[in-house]
Amino acid sequence: MQLIPTILCGGAGSRLWPVSRELHPKPFIRLNDGVSFLQKAFIRGALLPNVKEILTVTNRELYFKTQDEYKEVNQLGLHTSYILEPFGKNTAAAIASSALYVANNHSPDAVMLILPADHLINNQEVFQRAVEKAVESALAGKLVAFGIQPTSPETGYGYIEVNSEAELDHILYGFVEKPSKDIAEAYLASGRYLWNSGMFCFTAGSVLEHMKQYCPTILEATKACFDDSVTHHSEQTSQLQLDPASFAKIHDDSFDYAVMEPASLAFLGRSASSSLAVVPCPTTLGWSDIGSWSALGDLSTPDAQGNRVDGPAALHDTKGCYVQSRDRLIGLVGVENLIVVDTPDALLVVDKSRAQDVKHLYATLKADGHDTHKLHRTVHRPWGTYTVLEEGFRFKIKRIEVKPGACLSLQMHHHRSEHWIVVSGMASVTNGNIQQLITTNQSTYIPAGNKHRLENPGLVTLVMIEVQSGEYLGEDDIIRFEDNYGRIQETA
Repeated sequence: MQLIPTILCGGAGSRLWPVSRELHPKPFIRLNDGVSFLQKAFIRGALLPNVKEILTVTNRELYFKTQDEYKEVNQLGLHTSYILEPFGKNTAAAIASSALYVANNHSPDAVMLILPADHLINNQEVFQRAVEKAVESALAGKLVAFGIQPTSPETGYGYIEVNSEAELDHILYGFVEKPSKDIAEAYLASGRYLWNSGMFCFTAGSVLEHMKQYCPTILEATKACFDDSVTHHSEQTSQLQLDPASFAKIHDDSFDYAVMEPASLAFLGRSASSSLAVVPCPTTLGWSDIGSWSALGDLSTPDAQGNRVDGPAALHDTKGCYVQSRDRLIGLVGVENLIVVDTPDALLVVDKSRAQDVKHLYATLKADGHDTHKLHRTVHRPWGTYTVLEEGFRFKIKRIEVKPGACLSLQMHHHRSEHWIVVSGMASVTNGNIQQLITTNQSTYIPAGNKHRLENPGLVTLVMIEVQSGEYLGEDDIIRFEDNYGRIQETA
């Protein structure tokens, strides 16, 4: 039996803005232990028996960032495979493409374990026992959902209605979207509803058969896209870049709506035998999807006044607040039940009772085209990072870090010139027809219109300051001629 954990890494995490951004979504948020949601999902799957490969479905813009996350925690040296989407298409397309990949590269009988990248599970032993039960049902041809025993009338989660007459064969009756408070209380009292965890287990062949029956247009469009796409293999990793034109033709729908819900309705109408099962997971699993700042704050230990603090803060006559800051000191006086989250370029202050409404703020910023919905001041690139230190009229100052052995693209800018000053390490610089090495405390000047390239030939990280000047300093003023990361004809 082959078990292939399949991590779905997408979404904006809009309710966790300003730490979560479009190109730094919720799975990449680091928790108090220094480990990100995504890394925890990887470790969770890697520790299961019979796992030799982790498959991840993510946006192609997040590929190198995801690779870096995995390298930090892949202690077992597992093979990592990636399906790279050009843009989001919801979970039905993601699961269809991953099932096609597994069936083609392994076997239709291989068991897939679908894991959202942005959830927490605190008890690996309980998780493994639940997976073992799910695998047993999956090998019998069923699509298995993981339900969580509810402890409160939570309105931020979806629910699963189950038949619990047979302890070892829970039948899934139906899915319910996030309910009102009154309905959630009724669900809790009935004992027939579980929280929908978003985790699933099935064989690749079984889920493809179900998709053929219940959402054939999604499956056919995904197959066409799959056939138009190219897979690259290496010893340690594989990547399938989905063709953008074909991918755009796939209908946007969730796996719950496209497959699980119609399959449950078919069973209730007795037009089919039940092909769906549920593994009820106890509260000892320690599951949470951390869907708001209020939930994330609850991971911290409160003080005597119920305040939870992550970072430098000074509080006076303050109760029930959550404060997160990485750099600046946050001072609060005479306030209650506030969430305060500080980042270098954005500050969030919200009443705890309105934590779910942060998503509306994110939507407004995105509609207005404000950079803070998409990027942090520190931006990750395949070769390293850059941090915007200051910008103003006709100038921008960046701190650039280049990984050992990495290089930027051979490129040119129409509207800006650049001054490079090496702070530490060594830079190999192509500047027009000149090739030179620049070491600590040395600098060079790149005029607008010059082809240029920056490379780190050393064994330590190259750190440098870049001062841009010109009439236009946008990241889209770039023409790439050569690139090691397949980004030619794309903006930075």
